[in-house]
Amino acid sequence: MERGNSKHSPRVDDSMAHDTRGTTQGTTGGRAEEWHEAEPPGEDQPEPTAVVAGDNRSGTPQGMTSEEVEQRSRLGRYINLSALPGDRSTLRDSALENEAPDDVLDEIDQLPPGRTFQTVSEVWAELGHANETTRW
Repeated sequence: MERGNSKHSPRVDDSMAHDTRGTTQGTTGGRAEEWHEAEPPGEDQPEPTAVVAGDNRSGTPQGMTSEEVEQRSRLGRYINLSALPGDRSTLRDSALENEAPDDVLDEIDQLPPGRTFQTVSEVWAELGHANETTRW
């Protein structure tokens, strides 16, 4: 039997293979010892969640709620960067190309004709929504 590794003996190689079996075969636990795992919350402690509730979660800029951030992001998903700067018809064409839903197209149709928008935030503000406030 040829081995690709000559630094260890066959016995050490077998031992190392056994130690990494959980990781290489995808079984739970792997090589982690019990003391590496997170301690569960106490009886009077709440369960940890992945998303913080409310508008105070990180990533929400000052002057906007998390719902407004999500709505502006949704609008921006349908406008390609190559469409900016662009006017209403350019933004609408980009949104159509990206298969935007009717409510997004309706919002773009509310934009004034002939005005060029540099960013999605400018589009969002023109639609009457709040953008984040500047931090000094």
